[in-house]
Amino acid sequence: MSSPAAERTPATRVAVALLALEAAALVVLAGWQVVELFGGQLASIATSIALVVMTLAAAAAVAAFAFAVWTGRSWGRSGGVVAQVLIFAVAVGAVQGGAAHWGISALLAAPAVVAFVALILSAKGAAPRA
Repeated sequence: MSSPAAERTPATRVAVALLALEAAALVVLAGWQVVELFGGQLASIATSIALVVMTLAAAAAVAAFAFAVWTGRSWGRSGGVVAQVLIFAVAVGAVQGGAAHWGISALLAAPAVVAFVALILSAKGAAPRA
């Protein structure tokens, strides 16, 4: 069941925009991985190709979540929440270890937290009215 545009809350619009931007960022990352595949020094070509395929699969999934949230399907919000938790976990990993970098972590964590909150609020806005 899809909801008309008039029923989309601001939280829904923010969630969809951030999910779409994340999907686009994943496509850009896959493109960069392909460039590195042909121009870089790789330990394993098979592993690099698998990484490109998995990155494109993640981009497709996040884009599907954005479309589902836009059309009012609850599975899109659920998938979007899971994606944000995973992105936040990557952000936490970016500040640990020898190559820790707070800037990269903040760049990943801030939109993930905002999208998480927007997805939760959009779920509240999608609840049936009594």
